[in-house]
Amino acid sequence: MSRNNKPVFTSDALPERTSGVPVLEISDLNVRFPSEDGVVHAVRGVSLTVNAGEVVGLVGESGSGKSVTSMSVMGLLDESADVQGSIKLHGTELLGRSDNWMSEVRGRKIAMVFQDPLSALTPVYTIGDQIVEALQVHGSYSDKDAWQRTLELLRMVGIPNPEVRAKNFPHEFSGGMRQRVVIAMAIANDPDLIIADEPTTALDVTIQAQILDLLRVAQRETHAGVVMITHDLGVVAGLADRVAVMYAGRIVERADVNDVFYHSRHPYTVGLLGSLPRPDLDKDEPLTPVEGNPPSLLELPPGCPFAPRCPMASAECEAAEPPLLETDLPRHTSACIKFDALADKSYEEIYPKDEIPAASEMASRDAGEVILHVDGLVKTYPLMKGAVFKRRVGTVHAVDHISFDIHSGETLGLVGESGCGKTTTIMSILELAKPEEGRIVVLGHDTAELSKADRKKVRQDLQVVFQDPMASLDPRLPIYDIIAEPLKYNGYPKSRIGAKVEELMALVGLEPAHANRYPRNFSGGQKQRVGIARALALEPKLLVLDEPVSALDVSIQAGVLNLLEKLRIEMGLSYLFVAHDLSVVRHIAHRVAVMYLGRIVELGPVGEVFDLSLIHI
Repeated sequence: MSRNNKPVFTSDALPERTSGVPVLEISDLNVRFPSEDGVVHAVRGVSLTVNAGEVVGLVGESGSGKSVTSMSVMGLLDESADVQGSIKLHGTELLGRSDNWMSEVRGRKIAMVFQDPLSALTPVYTIGDQIVEALQVHGSYSDKDAWQRTLELLRMVGIPNPEVRAKNFPHEFSGGMRQRVVIAMAIANDPDLIIADEPTTALDVTIQAQILDLLRVAQRETHAGVVMITHDLGVVAGLADRVAVMYAGRIVERADVNDVFYHSRHPYTVGLLGSLPRPDLDKDEPLTPVEGNPPSLLELPPGCPFAPRCPMASAECEAAEPPLLETDLPRHTSACIKFDALADKSYEEIYPKDEIPAASEMASRDAGEVILHVDGLVKTYPLMKGAVFKRRVGTVHAVDHISFDIHSGETLGLVGESGCGKTTTIMSILELAKPEEGRIVVLGHDTAELSKADRKKVRQDLQVVFQDPMASLDPRLPIYDIIAEPLKYNGYPKSRIGAKVEELMALVGLEPAHANRYPRNFSGGQKQRVGIARALALEPKLLVLDEPVSALDVSIQAGVLNLLEKLRIEMGLSYLFVAHDLSVVRHIAHRVAVMYLGRIVELGPVGEVFDLSLIHI
């Protein structure tokens, strides 16, 4: 029975907390969407309970059905969605309710923290006005009381000087501060259930920790049940009580958080854990990615959906899709017929590590040729005031006298919080122009002395891979044209372009037969591989990598990191790797430069910087 055909409830009573009844109870939830190619079965038989004061982590790769499940609970799916099953809040059925009734529930009983806080906030209203509105829509607050409660909430989530900042607009806040505001709005009316959908993706590690702490505060203040949706198992490690792992629209493993991490009973969960770069992992050890991509939810393969990617798969696995059953551990269920074979096995025993060719590393850092030399780089921006008659009232020192160099075959990690000057630094290098102060030497060429012709030549040896692959690829061009474009405009023989494109696609692990497809037909990790192939087209000597894996699933991230390390060794590349994830930097970098407020505050071999920092911590 479709959602539109369900009976509409007329009772105005909202769900109330009842002793012994779960806050949220999802039973056999199925969600289908019509598409041009057929019906997409996005969620398949999901069952989940969340109790008061409990945090349940919902993890899995992009497209596994996590967000569709949460939107079903919120009642925010498109009208064309066919929703079957049961979703109960305090024992009261939510499916089939009118939108007006659900509007009363949303914000008062259920609150949601979205992945992108800028999209979740209205840009034309101040922060304070939006929180006041959330309070007055769902409660009987006077203007004065609502304003005082708004300031109290902003203080609770760590917004400094709330009396002033409440009058600011969303664009005047950083990403982490906007997420704090969204959390303040979520807990404003003491909800019974908080759904956090990827609340820390692409945030700095320090901001991530603060946001997770805030969610703990929100849970403690409201005693709400929390559903934490993420693709990163590391995020839920210190926050969740129980974890449900989703794959191909269904839950494939469910257990207490410690059992999921230390006693996994599904090979997909083991693969996700093995894909995580860890601060204690030796740089020379490749990560263990889950090869391949999730199946299309239009046409699932026969048997277990994970079988095509599973290293333990057999003919028995392809016979029928295994149900979610109890394992040898209490309160632990798995949808794998070979769960007992996973007991006491390490990642490496299940997922063999990629073979990365051994590299003859430099005997010393000074042995290689200097590819990039930065000395005393300065970049400032004027701070202006006034709408009509502007006047300079100060100076922003975005980059303040920084110096570093990169040698042939070396990877330098540039790390720091948002706003510390990382992006300004790499943009100053990529501009290949005379800096405001200091000196930049790229491949032996001083940028202050480059002619137009020299600048074009240097650009062939200096390429960049951006953070967001979708934004950096032209959606109107097929992959073939995207990769071939730098070859066409730099005099590469036309007759050899086709073979070169095929060679580049194979090099980064893409199927050359897919060259005529468009970016929208590829996953996030595949699009990032296209960006890398394009950057390698002119055989550069230096790659600038700006957060190339921060928004990718952990399994895809592991594959991209292994690919970058393999290409560095085989092609003799040098990398300037900008990131905020220290585990990623430790895995890929030889040296690391730590930036803070426009300055490099620490620079040295990655092992020494990390190990000494951990000792001091």
